[in-house]
Amino acid sequence: MSKPIDVALIGGGIMSTTLGTLLKQLEPDWEIKIFEALPQVALESSNPWNNAGTGHSALCELNYTPERADGTIDISGAVKVNEQFQVSRQFWAHLLEIGALPDPTAFINSTPHMSFVWGEDNVDYLRRRFEALQDHPLFEGMEYSEDPAVIREWAPLLIPGRRKNEPIAATRIAAGTDVDFGALTRLLTDYLTSNGAELIVEERVTKLKRKNGNWRITTRHTVGNTPEFYDAKFVFVGAGGNALNLLQKSGIKEIRGFGGFPVSGEFLRTDNQDIVKKLQAKVYGKASIGAPPMSVPHLDTRIVDGQASLMFGPYAGFSPKFLKSGSYLDLVKSIRFHNLIPMIQAGARNLSLVQYLVSQLAASKKTKFAALQDFFPDGDPKDWYKITAGQRVQVIKKDAKKGGVLQFGTEVVAAADGSIAGLLGASPGASTAVPIMLGLVEKCFPDRIEAWRPALTAMVPSFGKQLADNVKLAERTMASTAKALEIAR
Repeated sequence: MSKPIDVALIGGGIMSTTLGTLLKQLEPDWEIKIFEALPQVALESSNPWNNAGTGHSALCELNYTPERADGTIDISGAVKVNEQFQVSRQFWAHLLEIGALPDPTAFINSTPHMSFVWGEDNVDYLRRRFEALQDHPLFEGMEYSEDPAVIREWAPLLIPGRRKNEPIAATRIAAGTDVDFGALTRLLTDYLTSNGAELIVEERVTKLKRKNGNWRITTRHTVGNTPEFYDAKFVFVGAGGNALNLLQKSGIKEIRGFGGFPVSGEFLRTDNQDIVKKLQAKVYGKASIGAPPMSVPHLDTRIVDGQASLMFGPYAGFSPKFLKSGSYLDLVKSIRFHNLIPMIQAGARNLSLVQYLVSQLAASKKTKFAALQDFFPDGDPKDWYKITAGQRVQVIKKDAKKGGVLQFGTEVVAAADGSIAGLLGASPGASTAVPIMLGLVEKCFPDRIEAWRPALTAMVPSFGKQLADNVKLAERTMASTAKALEIAR
């Protein structure tokens, strides 16, 4: 016997809980169920040790500001990502104001964001990047210095042990944050379940089939073999790397041509407070030539459960799994006739990525630690230990002109009737969960948007607007969210 529900959220991560919270605000009476295959929510990509947790706002991530052929700096990507993060901040501030979230320090903390480079060419690049961003309202407060004494004041750990004649430069902006998306996911889950939603853990979705105008969902508990059946009016697949597999099972034509390339990763971590206290920032460097965007090296302050640690990486790895808890057959099982050629074409077009992965896998411990010493010259291997990051499945999609292309972003795939949608891809991911889910709401519920607009604007004051185009609105919005979130402005 099937159980009728309004909304099924498959996967207990930040995307599903964000969408569930949005819908609960818009339609309090809708019945929502969250299906999570693991014993708890936020154990995969939303886990704080499985993601960088920067609060991706492009304040320091240099891959969002590439250099054009004429030497000018393209800031459009940085502006877009920052704008998206401001939307997330507005939504979190709203939830705090209505009591849906507790003390903001439970999930977000002020942590300055820095870019740090060495070498004359990189210093010249960073100087031009600063000049391109310094007057933009979304990057207000950015500082620049080539003075080792100033940089040492900002982040003491970066300077000792460095050659005195080495050209270095850094930017710093105090308005950066560290976000524990695992904690935020659990808090949103608590809000949902205390307001009528149901969380079903250790329940794996095995089938998705259109039936009588709804989606028949078949699940099986991880212990036992008795199936359960649910009929949902709307389904969101927020299952991380497993979203591709589930959308393929649904049979919607919109998933045809999509494939996935899994990328694993490792970080070095220290909990030594004598070292941790000498950074207290997130410091991003410049990726080496030929390296993919997700390989940008960074030395991060992470604050998890009130405890600060440092994390350095990423070091790329490879596993055919689509989730850390997945199967070694995930990649093989994702191959279909309709995505085989795009996947081959994408592979041929990205041989540099393959070479990068091979070089990373072959690198010795000494070589890997030398990358950390580029940031922290006096670093000692005995203070650091290895952790494995979450699995990332990069999107491969069919392009009419280029054939198969590898996409380093996220993509919402939705059925034409809006009854089912899923999220593919990785970075910037969690930080942009709110704008991604707002876009999904607009795409899947077009007939309700006008009725929902007042509530959406109450949750996100800049909804339908661009802060980058309105200095006064940007200043007012950023100041109010900073106050609500108790973070630096």
